[in-house]
Amino acid sequence: QVQLVESGGGSVQAGGSLRLSCAGSGRTFSSDAMGWFRQAPGKEREFVASISWKGTMTYYADSVKDRGFISRDNDKNMMYLQIDSLKPDDTAVYYCASGRRSYDLSQGNAESWGRGTQVTVSW
Repeated sequence: QVQLVESGGGSVQAGGSLRLSCAGSGRTFSSDAMGWFRQAPGKEREFVASISWKGTMTYYADSVKDRGFISRDNDKNMMYLQIDSLKPDDTAVYYCASGRRSYDLSQGNAESWGRGTQVTVSW
């Protein structure tokens, strides 16, 4: 099983950018698809982005289309999410997740979860 730990959250002004990191452990990391979910106050958890195990395929939610960029570095057991032009609606707890396929993650199916990192975007 892979263990996942998020970092990089914090308070950011609207219009700025933020890069979240997810550190994984375990020898299965490189063969797992990875992704990000978020849960805003008063909202259900939603899919944000996912990336295949080799990094050749990605999926993005419409909410971050053209603003979000997911990447991974398997040599470092790291996965990243950058969001540009941040909006107050981006305020949420962001969760790192892994699964069998990037498509499965885009449909809400994950095998492992991190504990989350808070992102707060204000005017």
